[in-house]
Amino acid sequence: MRAECIHEPTLRRLPLYHAIVAQEQEQGREFVSSSLIARQLELNPVQVRKDLETTGTTGTPRRGFPVAELRRRLESCLGWSVRTEAVLVGAGHLGASLMQYDRFDRFGLSISAGFDVDPRRVGVSIAGKPVLAMDCLESYVRERGIVLGILTVSPEAAQEATDRLVAAGIRGIWNFTPAKLRVAFPVMVERIELAASLAVLWKKLQARKAGMETDRLGGIEEQIVQFNR
Repeated sequence: MRAECIHEPTLRRLPLYHAIVAQEQEQGREFVSSSLIARQLELNPVQVRKDLETTGTTGTPRRGFPVAELRRRLESCLGWSVRTEAVLVGAGHLGASLMQYDRFDRFGLSISAGFDVDPRRVGVSIAGKPVLAMDCLESYVRERGIVLGILTVSPEAAQEATDRLVAAGIRGIWNFTPAKLRVAFPVMVERIELAASLAVLWKKLQARKAGMETDRLGGIEEQIVQFNR
């Protein structure tokens, strides 16, 4: 099955599967079962098996999926087997951290340069990658045929930066700002909801804390009942 035909919920689970499959391969195992992956991720084994089959890999009863082939096909479906060059706009704290993140190479992503309007940041090098003035953006993108842009500017500057990226030829934007960007087809935007993710984590922590408190109170009540018998 071609990657573009895989449903988005499945596609979002594939990196989780890849992490486990890679670990299994590094430990010298030749096969991995969907039930093992499901247990580690607390997912339904049937769903995991169906997801893995979308990669074109076939499992066998009592053995599972061949690890080397499954890893290779997962990386192909995720686009990690092809190197993609990107530019980053907004070389502040978050932008600089992304430019220094060396694991992107494992995912086939290479940030070749950062761009910023702040003269204090322009001209410096971050992890061996130059930070250039925004005036250089269009020519840099066009000369290198880059189609992916990463946005880490302030929300107020996000739309203007987006317009410049699109005008330069960028067709995919990884948006780390809370701004909702206006783009026309065929440009695609994937927004990283940091605040939403943090809110979900916070709620889960509160729910777990409440559950632990309930369990503790339940234990105390049981002790009181036993004492009064």
